[in-house]
Amino acid sequence: MKIIITIPAYNEEKTLPKVIAEIRQVMEKTDYDYQIMVLNDGSIDQTKRVAEEAGAIVFSNKRNKGLADTFKHEIKRCLELNADIIVHTDADGQYPAIYIPQLIEKLNKGYDLILGSRFGKGNYSGSLMKNIGNKTFAKVFSGLLKVKLTDTTTGFRAFTREVAELPLINNFTYTQEQLIRAGKEKMKIGEVPITTNRTRKSRLFKNPFDYAIKAWINIFRIYRDFEPIRFFGLIGFLSIIFGMLIGVYFVYLHFTSGISGHLGLLFLMLILLVFGVQTILFGFIADMIRK
Repeated sequence: MKIIITIPAYNEEKTLPKVIAEIRQVMEKTDYDYQIMVLNDGSIDQTKRVAEEAGAIVFSNKRNKGLADTFKHEIKRCLELNADIIVHTDADGQYPAIYIPQLIEKLNKGYDLILGSRFGKGNYSGSLMKNIGNKTFAKVFSGLLKVKLTDTTTGFRAFTREVAELPLINNFTYTQEQLIRAGKEKMKIGEVPITTNRTRKSRLFKNPFDYAIKAWINIFRIYRDFEPIRFFGLIGFLSIIFGMLIGVYFVYLHFTSGISGHLGLLFLMLILLVFGVQTILFGFIADMIRK
């Protein structure tokens, strides 16, 4: 069984050597056949050099492409190298390497995808806003996948070759997309509680409010792309309700003050009702196309 531990890195020359050394220290105490792969995402510092000196396999993007494309790149390389299990971690040292054998052990027990959960029984060292946002994500995904999960945004995960072969098309919610696709294929998803290390501030979000806005955008996109009946059905249903309420008000005005001067309400009611029906039908069509 071949295991590849992947680390995406962008300008991580200061933290990467320690992260790789920690992984080696942990994995050398096991009997696993493993390799460490660094995906250098167009770094302009010495990330590539320090990774190679630490003994990692290094693949580089010519320019910085971001986490989503780098994640897809690493999966492609792992499949080319015939990996049976892929472990994905970060270059900043947030996720302690001591948990890697636990992730792999659960895969060996029949799971397909294991998440290192910072919540639930785990311990997260990040901000309160991120804590709330991540827990909200978890509730949304638990409902979508009918599996109780406590951390669906974690970058620390291990998965089988079969999960790696699932298509990923979304650049904004790629880690969540992997979860959804695995869940839709009835693959077994589990968690291992972890305690994270406190590291630098996130490069992805400017402030807690930026994180909150992007988190909700992600949730809407997830429902739109993977549960179109729910997403468009809710919009259509609300439109019909508002249309009916306006209709009731229009009838009230008709019998109390006459129809003159209220034709605008009639047209608004008709527009909302038609829009609502069309949106619901669009949701059904989108769901059929998605399947």
